[in-house]
Amino acid sequence: MATPGSLQRAQRRFAFSVMTPIMIYLMVFSLLPMIWAVILGFFDYSPARVGGSIFGLGESNPFVGLKNYIAMFGDSQPAGVFRHSVYNTFLFTVLVLPLNLAITLPLAIIIERSHARVKGFFRAVYFLPTVTSAVAVALIWGAIYNPQAGLLNSLIRTIGLTPPKAWLSDPQAFVFGIPLAMIALIVAHLWQDFGYNLVIFIAALQGIPQNLRDAAMVDGANEQQMFWYVTLPLLQPTLLFVCVMTILSSLQMFILAQVMTTGGPREQTTTMLMSIYSNAFRYQNMGWAAAMSMVLFGIIMLFTIIQFRFLRSDWEY
Repeated sequence: MATPGSLQRAQRRFAFSVMTPIMIYLMVFSLLPMIWAVILGFFDYSPARVGGSIFGLGESNPFVGLKNYIAMFGDSQPAGVFRHSVYNTFLFTVLVLPLNLAITLPLAIIIERSHARVKGFFRAVYFLPTVTSAVAVALIWGAIYNPQAGLLNSLIRTIGLTPPKAWLSDPQAFVFGIPLAMIALIVAHLWQDFGYNLVIFIAALQGIPQNLRDAAMVDGANEQQMFWYVTLPLLQPTLLFVCVMTILSSLQMFILAQVMTTGGPREQTTTMLMSIYSNAFRYQNMGWAAAMSMVLFGIIMLFTIIQFRFLRSDWEY
């Protein structure tokens, strides 16, 4: 018969054997690359140059301290491109978040109140773009936006209007000061991404106890009051999660812009991640790219902290 001490040792061995492969994986593919990126940010490093004996650092890849970070505020062409990519990324994120919430939350309420037989169908239909390859989504929307044979321009011509010359490549096209190419990317991103938040909101709505709604109805609350004073406050933890995940995906926008516009026209859709990718792998300037990636990491962390500060709730139901 096993003693309590032997059972505890067996449990510890089992936990150690299960956790060790995961920890090794995280260290090799997550922690070590992050540490390497932090180090590279302090060097003028390029893999095209032969450096010192320690991981190629030093000599032709000299230590420059904070020079890469200070240069971001300078007048050089890379610094200007970087600042413009930060503006584009912020603009994309600021527009995507409210639009995503404005679509997903009302739609989730409508689906949650629909008949039980069709709920699963709607969830599957709306969630399908989320599991679709981002490259495939970019190609589909690129074809829709095609100025000659695209579906969108064909529909506009059908109703007797004059469509834009080019949705993705006209540098002179703006809507309320926002580049038309950026708006086209936002529409494609929302189409692919909103199904994820929709399913989460539906699950959260189904988790709200019915007795709370019944109590509000007994007190004379109408549908609008029910939403503002019962449903929305109880969705606050879910709203926090949705906002954090939506901002994270928006700040890391890359594939759609890379495939659909390659950052154009005139860098109107160049995002931070695209700028980091170009400097690291096209121009082989990995020190500068690593510094930019640290700035992106800081921005993501700052946004996440702010959201937790203002949307966090200290209660459960």
